Amino acid sequence: MPWDALRHLDQSPEASLHDLAQLTFQTDQAFGTLAKRMIERGLIERVPGPGRAVRHRLTGHGRQVRQAGAEIVDRILADSFAPLTPHQRDLLGDLLDRLLAGGVPLPLLPPAEGPADGA
Repeated sequence: MPWDALRHLDQSPEASLHDLAQLTFQTDQAFGTLAKRMIERGLIERVPGPGRAVRHRLTGHGRQVRQAGAEIVDRILADSFAPLTPHQRDLLGDLLDRLLAGGVPLPLLPPAEGPADGA
């Protein structure tokens, strides 16, 4: 979970704590607790924001941890989808895009390529 928070903070450096809580599917209180732990571990720091607001930003160590996490996620995703052909990955991506766009009914899929048991 801290990696996801680091990722969102890196992508949205002006986000409020409330925004970051929503992006990571947490309550404001839970994210505040997480932010405190990440500050104690040297991953993020508090900086002045507009007016009386306080923002958070990644430290150098936080950037390193975020990058290391991104490399692990990339390897896991590559391994997870390696059994699919490029065409199947494209089709899966198209289907997921349709679902995310509002639940448009999916067309009937063509038969899978190759034997059903994956051999």
